[in-house]
Amino acid sequence: MDELKLRVTARSLAADGVVLIELQPADGEILPGFKPGAHIEVQLPDGLRRHYSLCGDPDARDRYRIAVALAEPSRGGSAYMHQSLNVGDVIVTSTPRNNFPLVEDSQRYQFIAGGIGITPILPMLRWCEANNRSWRLLYLLRGRARAAFLDDLAPFAGRVQTHFDDEAGGVFDIGAALNDVARDAHIYCCGPGPLMEAVEQAAADRDSAYVHFEWFTPKDQSALANTPFTVILARSRREVAIPADRSILETLQASGMKLPFSCREGLCATCETAVLAGTPDHRDQILTPEEKQVSQSMMICVSRAKSPSITLDL
Repeated sequence: MDELKLRVTARSLAADGVVLIELQPADGEILPGFKPGAHIEVQLPDGLRRHYSLCGDPDARDRYRIAVALAEPSRGGSAYMHQSLNVGDVIVTSTPRNNFPLVEDSQRYQFIAGGIGITPILPMLRWCEANNRSWRLLYLLRGRARAAFLDDLAPFAGRVQTHFDDEAGGVFDIGAALNDVARDAHIYCCGPGPLMEAVEQAAADRDSAYVHFEWFTPKDQSALANTPFTVILARSRREVAIPADRSILETLQASGMKLPFSCREGLCATCETAVLAGTPDHRDQILTPEEKQVSQSMMICVSRAKSPSITLDL
């Protein structure tokens, strides 16, 4: 991947359990631009790699801003960012990537953010403002103390609806809210799994091309059956048997292949691989329903094959 060396130039608490980190190029060069919805992959000690949405101004080419919520329990990434990363430290990241791009030819947008899911949404709001597009935001949290960026949202109070579970006495009724959203509005949702699944269910009768998700955690797929199959490597002219208890990525790595990967959960698209023949069993949270139907590519860290064999461009 293309790498950047970035220096931590500022850090502050954006809310309880949420740290806002400013990163500037360690060499003083201009940073690559990005569009709303983009993220960077941060390389952390012990080989950890974590993806954080860029929440700053895409036109500011001298700095990036990310916000990190402390996960409970942390798998190591958020704890490091909160407790060990200090001003002056230099970290290695990827250049910006975007698996959550904003469709720019729409006139109406409905944004739904749960907790730290507000981070990829913020640049989208700024883009809508700069381009005179109609938008509304539902910002849903367990409590007010965990609400980051309320000051940034204050100028748009008429278009921002906040909901705090502890103050309201329960979770927000997503189904009722989406009933009032125009059918030609693009819906963008990012947040915890239960919120994403609620939005997915409430929007099931809509055109899937108008509903967009950025998943932080994978769906529970433990009930899915795994069967063995064969991977044909077109460029390597090899056939590799994939057992029921190992992914394509794991099996190919064990055979000596060096392949790009990061999350191993079907969330980042680092391992996306072109499919030349066969039928994938898509288990990622990246490809759209339309892309899964066409099946030109698959995420080999989690997806498998429905057909006895599948041919990959490897």
